[in-house]
Parts: sequence; C-alpha cells; structure tokens
Amino acid sequence: MSAGQTIVVLGAGILALAVLGLGFISGWLVNSRRRGNRLGSSREEGARILEEARSEAETLKKTATLEAKDEWRRQREPLDRELENARRSLRQFETDLQEREQQLDRKVDVLESKERSLLKTDQEQSRREESITAEEARVGDMTRQQRERLEEIAGLSMPEARRLLIEQQEARARQYAARKVRQIKDHAIANANREAKEIIARSIQRFAGRLAMESTVSDVSLPSDDMKGRIIGRDGRNIRSFDMTTGVEVIVDDTPGVVMLSSFDPLRREVAKNTLEKLILDGRIHPGRIEEVYTKCLEDAEELIRESGSQAAFDLGIHDMAEPLLEHLGKLRFRTSYGQNLLVHSKEVGLLAGMMAEELDMDVALARRAGLLHDVAKALDQEVGSDPAQASGALARKCGESSEVVEVIENQVPHLPGRSALSILVEAADEISTNRPGALKGKVEDYIRRMHNIEEVALDHPGVQHAFALQNGREVRVLVDSGAVDDAYADQLADEIACDLEEELGQHGQIRVLVIREIRAVHFAR
Repeated sequence: MSAGQTIVVLGAGILALAVLGLGFISGWLVNSRRRGNRLGSSREEGARILEEARSEAETLKKTATLEAKDEWRRQREPLDRELENARRSLRQFETDLQEREQQLDRKVDVLESKERSLLKTDQEQSRREESITAEEARVGDMTRQQRERLEEIAGLSMPEARRLLIEQQEARARQYAARKVRQIKDHAIANANREAKEIIARSIQRFAGRLAMESTVSDVSLPSDDMKGRIIGRDGRNIRSFDMTTGVEVIVDDTPGVVMLSSFDPLRREVAKNTLEKLILDGRIHPGRIEEVYTKCLEDAEELIRESGSQAAFDLGIHDMAEPLLEHLGKLRFRTSYGQNLLVHSKEVGLLAGMMAEELDMDVALARRAGLLHDVAKALDQEVGSDPAQASGALARKCGESSEVVEVIENQVPHLPGRSALSILVEAADEISTNRPGALKGKVEDYIRRMHNIEEVALDHPGVQHAFALQNGREVRVLVDSGAVDDAYADQLADEIACDLEEELGQHGQIRVLVIREIRAVHFAR
C-alpha cells in the first residue's frame, strides 16, 4: 500500500473516531437531560403520593378513633347494666336482711314470752304435785284408819276376811255348776234324737256336686270358612230367614271355623243349633230348606224333652210318674235360673233330699219325688209368681200326685208352723244346690251396669280425664291431668273416689283405686 492510501485510511479512521465521540457525547447529554426530567417528575409524584398517604392516614386515624369509642361504649353498657343490677340486688339483699332481723326480733320476743309462761306453768305444776302428794298421804291415812276400824268391828283381819269371802264364792260356784250340769244332761237326754238329726242334716248340707251352669251363647263348628258365606247367603237372605224362623241370632265374626248362636231361651237355641248343624251337613242352605229342617229339629226337641224327663225320673228311682209331669221335667232341661240348669238342679235336690232322709230314717222315695218336683212349675211358659213352691204343688196335684208329695212341695216356706220334717229336708237340699259357691251366675246387664257406675263415680271428680274399671270391678284406674292435679291432691283424690264408691255402690267388696298422674317432656332435634 502506498503512503497516500495509508494517510487516507488513517484520516478516515480518525474522522470516524471523532464522529463516534461526538455521537457518544451528544447521546450522553440527551440521556442526562431525560434523567433530570424523570427525576423531577418522580419527585413530584413522590410528593403527591406522600401527601395522599398523609391524608389517608389522617382519615384512617379518625375512623379508628370513632370505632374504638363505639366499641368502648358497647362494652361499657353491659358492664354498667351488671353494675346497676348488682347495686339493685345489694339493696334488695339489705332490705331482706332488715326484714329478717325484724322477724328474728319478733320471734325472740315470742320465745321469751313463751319461756316466761312455761316457767310459770312449771311452778304451778310443782305446787299442784305437792298438794296432790299431801292429799294422797291424807287419803292413805284415812283408808288405813277406816280399815283398822272395820277389822275391830268385824273381829276379822283382812286376810281372814278375804279367805272367808273366797270360800263363800267357791261354794256358790259349785252349787251353780252342779245345777247347770244337771240341766245340760237333762236337756241333752230329752233332745238327743233331734240334735243328732240336725247334726246329720248339717253334715249332708256340705255336699258339693257338679256345677250346672248354662250360657246364652252356643258355638257351631264349620268345616271351612267358606261355609260362612253360604250361611249368610246372597244379600244376607239366608241368615235373615234363619233368624226369623228360629228366633235365634247368628253371630258371624272373624273367628275361624266357628259361628255363634245367641239367645236367652236355651230350648230355642238348642233347636237352632241342631238345625244349623244339619244344614251344614246337608250343604243345601236356602230359606225353604231352613224352615223344613227347623220343623224336623223341633219335633226331635219335643222327643228329647220326653226322654230327658223320663231319664231324670229313672235316675232317682221313680217309675210311676204321670206323662205330663215327665214332659214338664224334660222342659226344665232348657230352663235356667241365674245361669243354673233347672233339670240338673232338680235332680240334685232330689238326690240330696233322699240322702238326708235315708240318714234320718225317713221316707226316701217321698223325699226324692218331692225334691225332683219342687220347681216343676218353672217349666210353664207363663210366670209362676213370687211363690214357685205353691205353683209347683198345684201343678203336681193337677197331674195326679199324692197329697203327701204336694204337701211337702207346698210347705217349703221358712218358719211355717206345723210343716213336716221332709219339707225342711227338701228346703235344705234346695238351699245347698242353689247357694253353694259357683252355682249361680249374675246377670250380664247387672255386671256391665256396675262397671259403668264405678267409672262414672271416678269421672265426676275434677281433673279426671279417663277412668277404667278392671278385674271384675275390683280395681279402677284413674288417669288425671298432670297440670290440674299435683302429687298431694292425687292422694286426696284417690281417697275421695274411694269414699264416693262406698256411698254409691254400698256393699261391693274391696275396690282398689289407682290414680295415675303422667308427665311427658317432648323436644324436637333439628
């Protein structure tokens, strides 16, 4: 390379370096100016932000101050109320203390007065005891002086007088005992036979035979429950026809395999039972067939009546009784008195009377005959009145019985003068058969009425909500309102109900009154 080119190159490099330096300097100046402008605006922005921060801080300070004051007031109010309540309670406590102090002062005064009165009473008692002691001593001296004077007058000391008196009383007692023994022996010898017969009769009265109770309902077993529908029939025509024909109510309920027949006439119920059983066996159940079978069963019942009367007479060894009387006796099989079958009762009376007559060496056949016929008039359809013995005697006389039998039957009247011993035996046998335990059954209506009356008596009292008579009327449970009846009044209420039951029902046996007061607490969880 030539020197000229070198110089040109060097000049160009120097020029480039100069231009580059001028550009760097100008750029630095421009950046410096920009940095200065930015620094000024940043300072202004910082001053503005600082001012806003100070303003916001002042606002927050004021807000916090107000909130603190409000919170202080809210917390102070319950404290003030508690303080006021405490002051009020303290004042009330002070008032109560003052009242109690006054009461104690009054009680102290009363106790002091009672103490003074007791001291005075003790002093009076002491004076009275002293006077009584002195009086007793004076009376003792007077008694001793009088006894000494009596001993001087009688010439006997007290032990001697006592011994003499005892000897006299013993002598009188021996004489009285001897006379009494003689009277007892004479009375026993004179009445030995009568006493023996009465003892035997009382022993026979202890006889207890089989109970003869009857019910007003008979059960009829069915081969299947489908038979119930056939008995009822379409629209109930079969059961209505059966009720109208037999006069017996048919009860069809949910009890499987059985229906019940209800009637207070045992004969009618027995005929209806036989009719229904034959209809079930035959399978043809309709109104016409019901009437046909009922007529046949009614004829069978009449034959059964005759057989029952003949069998009863045969069982007692009676073979010559008139046919009408046997029919009346057979009807007694379907008659009851307070639930007791009259035919069984009459046979039992005849047997008892015959046993007693045999023990007493009397006419056994006459006693059995009269005992069997003593209630025969109750087989009649009409009422026999208040004296069935007279009606039975009249019926026996009408059917050809002897005057001896009629007399025994008619003379079953207590305290009737001149009646025979057989009449007494028949009456005793009747009483044994009728009144032995379990022989009679009270009426259902009377039982229901009594239970209802027990509940009504309990319900008449205030506070009673429900009353239930239980255990055949031996207990009544009373449910009361727990809000109206407290524990103390519950005991009083039970006593009042018991007293009212005694007044209303009279002699009814023991009835337990149980008052139940129930309190229930019910809550719900959510």
